Amino acid sequence: MKTAIGRFLSNLFGGKKFWWVEIKTNHPACTYYFGPFDTDTEAEVLKGGYIEDLEQEGAQNIRAVLLHCSTPDQLTISDEADSPFADFSTPVLGQS
Repeated sequence: MKTAIGRFLSNLFGGKKFWWVEIKTNHPACTYYFGPFDTDTEAEVLKGGYIEDLEQEGAQNIRAVLLHCSTPDQLTISDEADSPFADFSTPVLGQS
């Protein structure tokens, strides 16, 4: 069995499909990807721990599915409007 890093690099560069746990939450409005896993059984066994961690962090309306796919482009996708920094504007450099 390959290490997690070996599986990740193989997936990233080799295009091989692995199992991923996709978890979506409403608050914060995020999509998380956990993996890669060699089997759906391995992903299913570990899914509960990821959900538990998000619950302890206060996430609401948690939905989880298993996906058999290549590496997602991003492992965490957040809705910017839900970000704690959404009310702050970006400073413009060089202005007085």
